[in-house]
Amino acid sequence: MQEQDADKMVATSGDLKVHKYEDYKLQLNDVLDVNIRTTSPELNLLFNDSDASSSSNAMRGGLADGGDVYFMTGYTIDDEGYIELPVIGNLKVVGLTVEEAKTIVEEEVIQYVNSASDYFVRVRLGGMRYSALGEFNNPGKYTILQNRVTIFEAIANAGEMTTVANRHKVTLIRQYPEGSKVYKMNLLDERIMESDLYFLRPNDLIYVEPMKVRELGTGATFVQTFQLLVTTLTLGVLIYNATNNN
Repeated sequence: MQEQDADKMVATSGDLKVHKYEDYKLQLNDVLDVNIRTTSPELNLLFNDSDASSSSNAMRGGLADGGDVYFMTGYTIDDEGYIELPVIGNLKVVGLTVEEAKTIVEEEVIQYVNSASDYFVRVRLGGMRYSALGEFNNPGKYTILQNRVTIFEAIANAGEMTTVANRHKVTLIRQYPEGSKVYKMNLLDERIMESDLYFLRPNDLIYVEPMKVRELGTGATFVQTFQLLVTTLTLGVLIYNATNNN
């Protein structure tokens, strides 16, 4: 009997949504976090161009100020598609995946060590940068320190949408090597989880339109409407009193 009651309490699950994710190709102005470690302390200082304490201080300062941590500690892909690493020099990484960029860094590092077991290389995107515009509670530019960020995580990070946001009409502008492309999304359509737009790409821009009809509701919309009514009534009383006194 208890088992039957327990079964009734368990929520039913929907269909499994298979996420569509393609490896990102690095573009101009992307920032890479490159970390090189070897068995030689001297090489470590040269490859990383700074000691651990300075990098740690930069990260703490960036997080405390709400800034972009890796803008100070990472390597930006220049207009020619290169990053400049200490000792190694310029490496062309534009158009490569992060894993491919790691491979070419390893090919350079191995020339300075005795064997493949004498070094470690880590290459990753320096956070996920995006812009949130329109009907967000906290619109602006953001960086999330994750390798993958969903559209819903990005929205939550920007303070969620306002009460008048039109979730049926969301615009996403995505950057490509050839230019920009505009996408229209309906966030209430569960098929978005199976699309290319479910995961953000670096430098995505999300714009949320307001609803055409702003109904009198609760929360911020009600407060704003109430304040407007009070202001209007107060102004009317002042005008009436001033007119009668004259």
